[in-house]
Amino acid sequence: MLRDPLATYVALQREYGDSVRIPLSRKRTFYLLNRPEHVEHVLVHHQDRYVKGFTYRPLKAFLDNGLLTAEGATWQRHRRLVQPAFSHRHIQSCAPAIVAAAQHRLDEWTPGRTVELAAEMRTLTMEVIGRALFGTDLAGDATPVGRAVTRLQATMVIAAILPALLPSERLRTAATRTVLGFSRASRTLESVICRIIDERIGAPHDEPGDLLDVLLAGGMDAHPLSRAEIRDEVMTLLVAGHETTANVLTGVLALLSRHPAARERLVAEVDEVLGGRDPQASDLDALSWAQAVVSESMRLYPPAWHVERDVVQDDNISGIAVSAGDTIGISPYLLHHHPEFWPNVEEFDPQRFLPVNTSTCPRYAYLPFGGGRRICVGAGLAKLEATLALAVLTQSVRIDLVSTAPLRMRADVTLHPHGPVPATITPVR
Repeated sequence: MLRDPLATYVALQREYGDSVRIPLSRKRTFYLLNRPEHVEHVLVHHQDRYVKGFTYRPLKAFLDNGLLTAEGATWQRHRRLVQPAFSHRHIQSCAPAIVAAAQHRLDEWTPGRTVELAAEMRTLTMEVIGRALFGTDLAGDATPVGRAVTRLQATMVIAAILPALLPSERLRTAATRTVLGFSRASRTLESVICRIIDERIGAPHDEPGDLLDVLLAGGMDAHPLSRAEIRDEVMTLLVAGHETTANVLTGVLALLSRHPAARERLVAEVDEVLGGRDPQASDLDALSWAQAVVSESMRLYPPAWHVERDVVQDDNISGIAVSAGDTIGISPYLLHHHPEFWPNVEEFDPQRFLPVNTSTCPRYAYLPFGGGRRICVGAGLAKLEATLALAVLTQSVRIDLVSTAPLRMRADVTLHPHGPVPATITPVR
């Protein structure tokens, strides 16, 4: 499990089926559940009986009370506060920032150049997050932030076993954070976060216009956000918001490089819909093949590849009796590769996600952004960002992987490329 958790999940499901019981200790049992009805029970209909799994505690030691790791009243309050910044209207207003970031990447590429695709997509999404949520240019921070996130990812799987050995307070000590590799990564990210917050405090906007304004304005009500709370949310959205969408775009472009017919159809759609102009948020529905390509990539390579919940109340999940203190593991990766729900499961087939075909898939067999009330708050922005950025790149260049080998993925906190992804850039007009 420590060496290759994803391969272990796949092997367990293949050997034992859709419900696997794994005794971790005399007091805790781990259940790996892999059916849509399990997802619906745990994440939707009976979510009050479950909380974030104990394996999230290393993340909490780093992110504290951001949306990803907070529980109870703290999570509810923060979610209500940030939700307006991710409304449909506000998300649509982010389209110009997405298009500009994609165009900036194109401006940096020269014909015939070989780029490291994963790093380029991190720079693109970092610029989008900076402009759209925090009103600042973060493109120059993509490399150090990317290295810090990679360092954290590499230690999180090992750190996930420590909650069984160490109490929560030990995970927060300086010595433990240093051993886990948190301290160096934390300093890198803290410097970026502090700069974002301090620059806005020093030059506030006249009218609230982005998420950072919302967080700072939250300090004006009867229950003000502390500096630490603002830091937690900026940290969470910066780390989670740019890295996952970068992984999606890397996967999309890698798959299109391997499937020229799908890429040709994408080029034809983009040319027909846009006619050479920049895409807008209002073009999203017309870019149905682009959206399907993004969705199919997230089926094959879901960045959020696993979800875990601790049981707080004895329950019965479709005939499986679980007890308070047990842990439930749900893997979107396994669900997305389940042959019962997906014909030709390993094949890249965006047609699955065209509007005419989407009704054939069970609702909770596809889980790219989680489910229930804790579904990813940035799901709408991520879909818009990936689709519009893909359209901008498709208009101007063809991106081909240098290697002919399949894209290698590594499962840590997120599913991400394992090592560099070199690709060549060829202008198309």
